[in-house]
Amino acid sequence: MKPEKNAAQELAPGQSVALLKALHILTHNGGLNADSRRKLKQVQHLAQLIKPAIDAALAEKDQPALADLGAGKSYLGFILYDLYFGPAGRGRVMAVEARPELIETAKKIAAESGFDRMDFVEGKIAEAAMGAVDIVTALHACDTATDEAILFALKHEAKFVALVPCCQAEVARELESAKGPLEQLWRHGIQRREFGAQLTNVLRGLYLEAHGYKVRVTEFTGFEHTQKNEMIFAERHQRSNPRARAEFEKLVKEVGASPKLLVFA
Repeated sequence: MKPEKNAAQELAPGQSVALLKALHILTHNGGLNADSRRKLKQVQHLAQLIKPAIDAALAEKDQPALADLGAGKSYLGFILYDLYFGPAGRGRVMAVEARPELIETAKKIAAESGFDRMDFVEGKIAEAAMGAVDIVTALHACDTATDEAILFALKHEAKFVALVPCCQAEVARELESAKGPLEQLWRHGIQRREFGAQLTNVLRGLYLEAHGYKVRVTEFTGFEHTQKNEMIFAERHQRSNPRARAEFEKLVKEVGASPKLLVFA
């Protein structure tokens, strides 16, 4: 095992060392090993990418709300609160997670950290209901959970959406039986998985655009930290975009597969 490195140079100004120890990102000595350094780099960089949305929400509303979906151990929610919502003295962070043991641990850390404007909702993303939400985030939400996050954002009329998809197998399974002029693109299993993931994210972006969002797709961290490093960032500017909807439906028809949750009424 590689020796721990001092974490001081890796932390953002004012970042809570006690919080990072509680999250087991820092060791009890305040050091970083290789795995925790990768984790810290990922979440901190994602926090920087989300910061403009938080700044805009804080400028527009007195008490903006951010919902972190499929939160897991709530690394992202905690760090966003520590870096931005805490210093601002207003706004809420709500974490949605289906596993009760993770919810209980997160509640304990929030209480010990004095994060009194963090809420933890136990349940599935598709079943979560809350008041107005300004920003929706989902970090490494697996398979259809990212699609559920998109539908959650639309239901709650979120202005900003930041998604980092993880493994996604639904469309790849559909491609096994999809026939047509493009089927050579997914004939082999390994290519079908890669093409399926690519197609899924392209359709997610188009679906958001069809609902009036301006979408930017970018790399949120380097491949040396994670292979799942594609980020979909969306900001709503209008109620709908018929052209994007037409492109979505055209692509689905040509390929013969799409995420089942992303349908138009």
